[in-house]
Amino acid sequence: MEFVHTPVLLNEVIEGLNIKKKGRFVDCTIGGGGHSSFILSKVGKEGHLYGFDRDENAIEACQKRFKGMENLTLFKANFHDAPEILKENEIFDLDGVLIDLGVSSHQIDTAERGFSFLHDGRLDMRMDKSQSLSAFEVVNNYPKEKLVKILYNYGEENNAKNIVNKICQAREIKPIETTLELKNVVESAFPKKVIFGKGGVTKQTFQAIRIEVNGELDGLEETLYQLFFLLKKGGRLAVISFHSLEDRIVKNVFKDLSTDCVCPPKTPICICGHRKKGNVVTRKPITASAEELQKNSRSAPAKLRIIERL
Repeated sequence: MEFVHTPVLLNEVIEGLNIKKKGRFVDCTIGGGGHSSFILSKVGKEGHLYGFDRDENAIEACQKRFKGMENLTLFKANFHDAPEILKENEIFDLDGVLIDLGVSSHQIDTAERGFSFLHDGRLDMRMDKSQSLSAFEVVNNYPKEKLVKILYNYGEENNAKNIVNKICQAREIKPIETTLELKNVVESAFPKKVIFGKGGVTKQTFQAIRIEVNGELDGLEETLYQLFFLLKKGGRLAVISFHSLEDRIVKNVFKDLSTDCVCPPKTPICICGHRKKGNVVTRKPITASAEELQKNSRSAPAKLRIIERL
């Protein structure tokens, strides 16, 4: 399947990054190159874009899409590794960095990638297909207590215990091998009226397992700090998140970077030495417009936050 992905909040991202000619930018999750194509058109031939993605299909798609463009450098790597790779290549003083934390349409719509309960395929969910841990291993081999914790913490699933009980019962008979099998097991933990009423009781479970498989929250906070300090004065870091766990981390990091003294209120003079390093450009997260929602319903949960370095 061709790697196709509709970039969310495209106009808002391009405007928010404040892109100038000859600028140096990083797209930490380049995907199909949707955001990147516009960034490249703005920076011109004298600018440069550094693109990262752990999905080899994404890298191959961008190599094909941007073939011959000398102002693009691609790295097959997790965005968590981007700061170190940039430093190793002496790439500093960036004008802007973009991180889109969402799953690409290509990954969701390709059944054999095993991301979606809407398409039957082997349980996988690996963004990097070279890694060993997959959704199959998590669902079939993780201890009961660990599965409950993952569903509760990463999926914010209040029915986690019942769902995991059903998973454990099913895997004692035979391994749960496909997304449809997992979907049916999860739904069996809910009354039918709830299933039809909510429309998608499996969504939170699939989200939790995907986060565990790909370590999506591991080191996110530290990565945001490191990328921020690779910006030049006036450079901007833009982050698109798709669920509350990610957004909370982004919000707290931005708050810390944009706050002066953090001493207790009754402290007569500042003793913490904490000084703000940036200004938050988006006081409230930017969400998709009605027009975008009509064209791309998957943009509904997206939240864009931007911070500028002082």
